[in-house]
Amino acid sequence: MPELTGPVEDYLKTIYELEIRNGFAGTNEIAAALRIAAPSVSGMIRRLSGQGLLTHEPYKGVQLTREGRRAALRTIRRHRVIESYLTQALGYPWDRVHDEAERLEHAASDELIDRMAAAIGEPDTDPHGAPIPTREGTLGVEPSLSALAELGDGERARIARVGDRDGERLRYLATLGMAIDAEVELVSREPYDGPLTVKVDGKRRMIGRELARHIFVERKRRK
Repeated sequence: MPELTGPVEDYLKTIYELEIRNGFAGTNEIAAALRIAAPSVSGMIRRLSGQGLLTHEPYKGVQLTREGRRAALRTIRRHRVIESYLTQALGYPWDRVHDEAERLEHAASDELIDRMAAAIGEPDTDPHGAPIPTREGTLGVEPSLSALAELGDGERARIARVGDRDGERLRYLATLGMAIDAEVELVSREPYDGPLTVKVDGKRRMIGRELARHIFVERKRRK
């Protein structure tokens, strides 16, 4: 595969993320995610389709080809390894690594990324719980996760993943002790979409329903 430019890698990564959520990535969705005008997105879609990196289905959107998916996952690997290296080797807090990784992911070589991953013990996930693709650009089956807001009263779970793009949200979660692998229990919920009372590693906290929709957990089996 020829060397891809930074903008092309951004497109492929964004399309991959939208496709995972919705099955297809629409032009307007891509434009909103990248903050680019829709006509510019349409032109890039034609270009990437001509390169064999994606397919377009009218009225539905685009999907990555096998080569497009592999290229997207290579970029995602670089991003997530950089985030992991910054936190584990350099002591960066988890709320600051996303923007740094965005700047570095296009410049770092695959060899450098492999050395960074080896230096920190080949982590399986990044600081926010997202799985790290392999060197070959593959990703195993992601675990089935639920939003914290979906738990029933008294149900327990492990925090497995949170979004990495909102630094303010991550800083707030840190003050609540809501880190990856923290044990949570939903104690109660107020009616009319009111706040939730949860226990985080045994400590009671109250959080808004909207925030709880952005915290993804692995449910524990009831005994």
